[in-house]
Amino acid sequence: MIHKMKAMHDNGDGLSIKQISRSLGVSRNTVRKYLRMDEQAIQDARDAPERFKVLDRYRDYLINLLGKHSGLKTPKIHRKLKAKIPGFDVSERTLRRYLAWLRPIVATAQPRYYEPIIDEVAGAQCQVDGGELREVQIGGIATTVYFWVFVLSFSRLMHVSFSRLPVNTDRFIQMHDEAFRYFQGIPEECVYDQTKLVVIKEQFREVTFNDRFYRYASQVGVDLRVCEGYDPESKGKVEAGVKYVKGDGLCGDEFTDWQDMVRHIQTWLEDVANARVHGTTGKVPREVYEAHERATMRSYVATGLPREQSERKADKTGLISFRANKYSVPMAYQRSTVLIEVNDDQLIILDALESTVIATHSIVLSKGLIVKNTDHYRDVSVKIAEYEAAIDGLIGKDAGKQLCQLLKLTSPKIYKDQLAGVRQILTRQTEINDQLITRLIERPRLTATQMLEYVEAFDKQPEALYRDEGSHQPASPALLSRYAGLMNSRREVHCE
Repeated sequence: MIHKMKAMHDNGDGLSIKQISRSLGVSRNTVRKYLRMDEQAIQDARDAPERFKVLDRYRDYLINLLGKHSGLKTPKIHRKLKAKIPGFDVSERTLRRYLAWLRPIVATAQPRYYEPIIDEVAGAQCQVDGGELREVQIGGIATTVYFWVFVLSFSRLMHVSFSRLPVNTDRFIQMHDEAFRYFQGIPEECVYDQTKLVVIKEQFREVTFNDRFYRYASQVGVDLRVCEGYDPESKGKVEAGVKYVKGDGLCGDEFTDWQDMVRHIQTWLEDVANARVHGTTGKVPREVYEAHERATMRSYVATGLPREQSERKADKTGLISFRANKYSVPMAYQRSTVLIEVNDDQLIILDALESTVIATHSIVLSKGLIVKNTDHYRDVSVKIAEYEAAIDGLIGKDAGKQLCQLLKLTSPKIYKDQLAGVRQILTRQTEINDQLITRLIERPRLTATQMLEYVEAFDKQPEALYRDEGSHQPASPALLSRYAGLMNSRREVHCE
């Protein structure tokens, strides 16, 4: 900001103090003060010890609180700090002034799913990350060991859980259960990278969580925080912990069997990892935990653990059998194998590969019944004629009729779904190009997916519709196809 002031002023040859004040949103006195100071004086003022605020130590924790609960009031934040931090003696009035300065920063900051690291507040955060080490000698056989590391951000107390196979959702939940039992409590939040065990997908920074793991986290009362993609430094404590487990805990040792390796790591955690003087904090993790963090951890109740599962094969109508009744699954799982589990009076149906919940039914006690969720089947309430009429209204009756005939000729078995897709594509366009529609209608075959590719290509390179620049003669379908293919390949390269 100071450099910007000086650049805008340009030693009196640029903007005036009043103009700079309005442009940057700071007072004229502030602008005037810094314009009079040279660089050394500014640096000395910035580095002065008296500029440090006591609450700066807890800034990341406060940003995290305000980011999750923007309406949180100062008195409650003050109570939370007093409960978390022994000897906290900052007045509520001082905290209110500090929050008044901090709230606009939180409100205008670029949103992200992982907020700044919390390490000054006990019991606030646990960082979680996985690793694997190949060729570990177990019983004379080179074995790949899969493990997940849990590190409490405040005390740096560490726990490690292992798996013989790549970790699935069930084992992942069990690992959390082991870690929380080891810590004898749970933190406020756990931080992860974008593993499929936590995040199914992220689009526009909107996270779709693994449903089963999210239900477990909700039941035990821990918040889930997800780092931005390719942002390992946002959980650097546990990233270093994974390397520490590999290099100090496992490498160079041979084990008689799997249990021997697990016992070795348990001993290593107690005698080495959690008993050493930590290189960053200069303190012993176990001592810090017992003295300051254990009392701030919330009690852990082991609920939501994986239940016994069994397989079922859905028939061609999307029904599975359970206790002499039939229950529906989504259309995509017809003739597929799914997993089921019982939770009290609920039948939970899961994807056999991802272990994600795809359907939930209330279990009926009678026999010979069919229990269906209408959302699992195609929406028959909308007729084909309505889709065709909607397309006619968007591009004209003649063009609409030809386009619908082409879709039906290309994909007669899924004609209704194709119409729904084309209507969605056309509805999203702010302006529909008649020449593009004409080119598409002239194609021998057309699907909704192909139409989407052409529309996206045209949006990015409208000149592709014409043979050369300045010409208004439509391009041939072959030329337009090449441009659509080019845009497709560019998008694939960008994604990689």
